[in-house]
Amino acid sequence: MDVIHSVAALRERLQRVPNNVFVPTMGNLHAGHIQLINIAKPRAACTVVSIFVNRLQFGPREDFERYPRTLEADCEKLRAAGVDVVFAPDEKEIYPEPQTFVVEPSELQHTLDGAVRPGHFRGVSTVVLKLFNMVAPHSAIFGKKDYQQCLVLTNMVRQLALPIDIILAETVRADDGLALSSRNTYLSPDERREAPRLYQQLCRARDELVDGARDYQRIELDVMAELAHHGWKPDYIAVRRQSDLQSPVNGEQRLVVLAAARLGKTRLIDNIEANL
Repeated sequence: MDVIHSVAALRERLQRVPNNVFVPTMGNLHAGHIQLINIAKPRAACTVVSIFVNRLQFGPREDFERYPRTLEADCEKLRAAGVDVVFAPDEKEIYPEPQTFVVEPSELQHTLDGAVRPGHFRGVSTVVLKLFNMVAPHSAIFGKKDYQQCLVLTNMVRQLALPIDIILAETVRADDGLALSSRNTYLSPDERREAPRLYQQLCRARDELVDGARDYQRIELDVMAELAHHGWKPDYIAVRRQSDLQSPVNGEQRLVVLAAARLGKTRLIDNIEANL
C-alpha cells in the first residue's frame, strides 16, 4: 500500500494503474468506512482512499480543530483491508491558495442540514470535485448515512457531466442500531447508551408511513417530542421524497425520514428510507 501526500506523486502513481475506484474520507476510520472499501475493491484494479479533514465544510463554531485525526491507525486498517493507495494531503496541498472558485450546489444546499450548517454543502462539493480531478476515478463510493450529501454529489456529477459512477452504500450500524460515525467517539458512556434512540424513532416513523399514515408533520413532531423528552435537542426531523428531498404529497411511494439532533455536545445525523 502506498501512502501519498502530494498531488504530483498521486498522479504519477495512478498513471501506472489508471483503472481506479475512490473512497473519500475524513479519517478516523470505522467499520462503515471498511464496508465502503469492500464494495469498492471488486470494481477496479486500484482502490484509492483519501484522508483529509476539509476546513471548507465546517462552520466557524463547529469541530474542525478537534475532529479526530488518526492517520497511523487509519493506515493500519486500510492496509488490512487491501487498499492500494492512501492519499493523505495536508491543507496546503489541497488549498495552495485561497479557494475563490467554489462549487455552488442547487437550492438543496439550503434545506435540512444546509439550513443548520450554512455553506456546508458548498465546502463538501468543492473539495470532492477537487479530489475527483486529482484521482480521476471511474467510480466513487459514498455512504447513505449522509443522505443529503449523497444527493448533492450525485447531482453535481450528473450536471457537470463528470465521467464518474456514484455508488451509494447502505448505512453500517452497531448492534444496537446506532449509525457508525467518527463523531460517536465524542459521546460519554451514558450518551452512548441513549444514542440508539434516534434510529429507534426513525424506525417508528418509517413503520407508521408503511402502515398508511400520511400526516407527515404529526409524525415529525412526535419524533421530535420523544427525543426532546429524553434530553435531545433536535435540529430537524423531516419526511421527504427520496428523489429530491422535497416535501411529499399524498401518493408518494419512495420516502425518507431524516434526522439531525444533538445529544449533549455531539450532533448525530441518521435517516431511514420508507418504500411504500
